[in-house]
Amino acid sequence: MSGNDDKAQGKGKEMGGKVKEAAGKAVGNDDLKREGKADQVEGKGQQAKGDAKNAVDNATDAVTPDDKHRG
Repeated sequence: MSGNDDKAQGKGKEMGGKVKEAAGKAVGNDDLKREGKADQVEGKGQQAKGDAKNAVDNATDAVTPDDKHRG
């Protein structure tokens, strides 16, 4: 999975968690609110993982010589 894929899936998880938390608040369900908050944390973590993957890819690209520069 690419870094961008992780970021997109993480954002989806985070948004779903916000919906779940709001639903829990609306119906007075503390368990649902907690699940929603946990989903948000998990989603933010997955987004951070995606950012890290992208940073590694960019750093690798910066230090890897292009084929046209090889002798």
